[in-house]
Amino acid sequence: MEKLAIIVSGKNGQLGNELQDASVLFPQFHYYFFGKDELDICSKNALEKIFAKYKPAYFINTAAYTAVDKAETDQETAYLINAEGVSIIAKTCRRYNSALVHLSTDYVFDGNNKQPYKENDSTNPVNYYGYSKWMGEQLALANNPQTIVIRTSWVYSIYGHNFVKTMLRLMKERSTLSVVNDQLGSPTYAKDLSEAILQIINKVNATKIFRPGIYHFSNDGVISWHDFATAIRDIKKLNCSVQPITTAQYPTPAKRPFYSVLDKEKIQSSFGITLKNWRKRLEECLEKL
Repeated sequence: MEKLAIIVSGKNGQLGNELQDASVLFPQFHYYFFGKDELDICSKNALEKIFAKYKPAYFINTAAYTAVDKAETDQETAYLINAEGVSIIAKTCRRYNSALVHLSTDYVFDGNNKQPYKENDSTNPVNYYGYSKWMGEQLALANNPQTIVIRTSWVYSIYGHNFVKTMLRLMKERSTLSVVNDQLGSPTYAKDLSEAILQIINKVNATKIFRPGIYHFSNDGVISWHDFATAIRDIKKLNCSVQPITTAQYPTPAKRPFYSVLDKEKIQSSFGITLKNWRKRLEECLEKL
């Protein structure tokens, strides 16, 4: 039987790299990975060519504009990549009868909740990045009925730029660091997210049951950025004092939600995904760095 094709955009990002590593665990598919130099997701022609050539059964869109603060002033680019590009991908998927797995963010919420956000809770982004990602979700779901949107949070990896790598670098350079203590969320090791995505595709393929819609995924546990930084220091046994500060003491161009914990019951019950403890996963990542 011929292997089904999976196309992945954003191959040079954290998740794109982790998906390349995870693909060996699911050899029953053919994978085609594209970076932004090889595939402009905002170009109908570029997408058309690639779909016509590879006829993918699945398209995983990890390409995104992720500079949260920069998005406040660079709104046009953020919208182009996070919303318009997603719309073009979804329409192309529909024409080729391909399923779309699109990645989104906890920043679609305003952070006023006191309990974990469910998939159907009302969205209300407090920054432009969150707004552009929210629009992308809407456009993906509206333009291709075979779409799964996965919202995730606080993503880190051995690849790319992320909080873990930044903290490691700063802790080696400085004796004291101040980190925000009043924003709560859950870290996500991109390795676990990449394996969950391929597990979902594998399950859909095996059961022939596609459950479109929005799903939440992160590692298990609720912490602050200060807790996250302290754990990085303790696991790596670094000699750096990590001081807690408030968001008000560390103003940024883009507002952040104070509470963006995601409820992950749906992805577990729908696809049999198992969540792993955030600290254990951080330990594994730090071993590799």
